[in-house]
Amino acid sequence: MALLKPFSDSKGRITFDLVRKEIKQVEKQISEQVKAFDSEVEPFIDYICNTSGKRIRPALAILAGGSLGKISDDNLKIGVISELIHMATLVHDDIIDEADTRRKTPTPNAKWGNGMAVLLGDALFSHALLLATEFGCIDICRKVGTASREVCQGEVIQTQRRFDLSLTKEEYFRIIAMKTGALFAASAGISASLSGADADTEAKVYDYGLKLGTAFQIYDDCLDLVGTEDNVGKTLRTDLEKGKLTLPLLNLLETAPAATKKQLQKNIKDQKPLEFEGLVGDVAYKASIESALDTAIDMLDEARDNLNCLPANDYTTGLLEITNYLEGLIAKCRS
Repeated sequence: MALLKPFSDSKGRITFDLVRKEIKQVEKQISEQVKAFDSEVEPFIDYICNTSGKRIRPALAILAGGSLGKISDDNLKIGVISELIHMATLVHDDIIDEADTRRKTPTPNAKWGNGMAVLLGDALFSHALLLATEFGCIDICRKVGTASREVCQGEVIQTQRRFDLSLTKEEYFRIIAMKTGALFAASAGISASLSGADADTEAKVYDYGLKLGTAFQIYDDCLDLVGTEDNVGKTLRTDLEKGKLTLPLLNLLETAPAATKKQLQKNIKDQKPLEFEGLVGDVAYKASIESALDTAIDMLDEARDNLNCLPANDYTTGLLEITNYLEGLIAKCRS
């Protein structure tokens, strides 16, 4: 039986058998952090914390800690901190994308307006950084702060480069490594450090998280094109509408004949519907997505290679199986 067999909890979240008990503890700690807010703010924060998803980042923190020894409260706390930062970024993402739903529920901006949503995201960010000070270790605070800054910088650069036809694949990879990969990496790397990893092992576990998170973002970018809102549970097609040049589109621009590429570029610049199938044909459109998913698979292979430094145990196998879980999602995206 797979150690990380997905299951749905009472709130419909997907998590994993091996870390079920610890994820429940993380959920409890998140609820306790909600209560730390002012009573007038608490209901808003509670709404956000109860409409979030898979808890992959806390799972990474728990598994990385367990792979190197006993799971401690510190490993759980890093999971809580990473999830609070993640939820803050989702709030801000939904504002930027003008998204109305996430996890099949109204987004904070849809419920209370952009102004309130910005403030709520800021509140979550600041509380996560405050929680990091409880370690009493400047190095941990620095790593948490660095990850938070990377996420924000990635979002800033992506927003700045919307509709920018000069964006290269290398720049795209850098952006998504910052906006998504950095927090996966910090969750795993910091937790490994807290469990006594030496510098080389911490660096490899960090790189595992970075590659995993980057692959996840590529998958998510493809899902924005081929998924359905009923299945995915959030507003889709926002990438195209907001001018985000994701890997499938970059693949199309790279392989399309000159005349087709010129028309694609014109439609992007003029913010018109791209109508991929009509412009490039169904085969080329699907090939661009397949190529992007192949890139994600390659990154998962690179992520797995980093796990060779860890002891052989159930938790190390769990880290491996997270890559297998994502590979399974990618396979579904192909069908």
